[in-house]
Amino acid sequence: MSGQMHPAKRIQPDRSDPVRIVPLHVAGEAGKPTADALAAAPAVAPQLTYRNGPLISSVEVFTIFWGRAWQTTQSGLATQINQFFDFVLTSALIDQLGEYNVPAYPIGHGKRTGTITITQPQPLRTVHDSALKHMLQNEIATNQQVPHPTPNTLYFVYTPPGVRIVQGGAASCTAFCGYHNDISGTIFYAAMPYPGCSGCLGNLTVLDALTSTSSHELCEAITDAIPGQGWYDDNNGEIGDICAWQTKKLGTWTVQLEWSNKANACV
Repeated sequence: MSGQMHPAKRIQPDRSDPVRIVPLHVAGEAGKPTADALAAAPAVAPQLTYRNGPLISSVEVFTIFWGRAWQTTQSGLATQINQFFDFVLTSALIDQLGEYNVPAYPIGHGKRTGTITITQPQPLRTVHDSALKHMLQNEIATNQQVPHPTPNTLYFVYTPPGVRIVQGGAASCTAFCGYHNDISGTIFYAAMPYPGCSGCLGNLTVLDALTSTSSHELCEAITDAIPGQGWYDDNNGEIGDICAWQTKKLGTWTVQLEWSNKANACV
């Protein structure tokens, strides 16, 4: 995987393919924004509006670590990611999403319901979103350890170092650092590639980069479970896109700021 930081162009959301990714981190010397980063800033004032689609009220996260490395060299990292979810799902990060409650979908605390490491089949060096979906659906259908989807279930799939994920004609570490999606409006998942490039580290440690991008996708999936049908902004994307790579500490964990309509700011 490339170790270079690639310029990020502003993606113009299309209603047929809503923005649902963590974009690459783009910064110049001493972390100051580059001209590319400034050009990517929202040109229109952000304002999320509700599109009448499903939200995730009490999210139930199940983590899937795909590849043998998660049992060997990356086992400690996998444990830390699970500990992060155990903390963050009942934290102030979830509380702040309460402003996006709607009568049918009140947003409250969630929980992590389990974890599994998948070693067969091994992920290829390039994993297309279609292959990731196939793996996930197969595990749901055949593996008793993997819960069946409910309206609150959110699967987080982590791939190991050296694996590139391709979605929508773009690839991790060249265009994005993670994304969330749905399968037929009933299975909600996030795809989280290992941050094997500077553009997906964002001057953070591997763990902090992963907790930041995971919090980005967690909040987006909760507030826009089917991309573009929940809380969305046609000009700026989802709740996390507006605040990409702006982080804070929550307890000992690094999380991303999220857009607040109420505060008219990233909080």
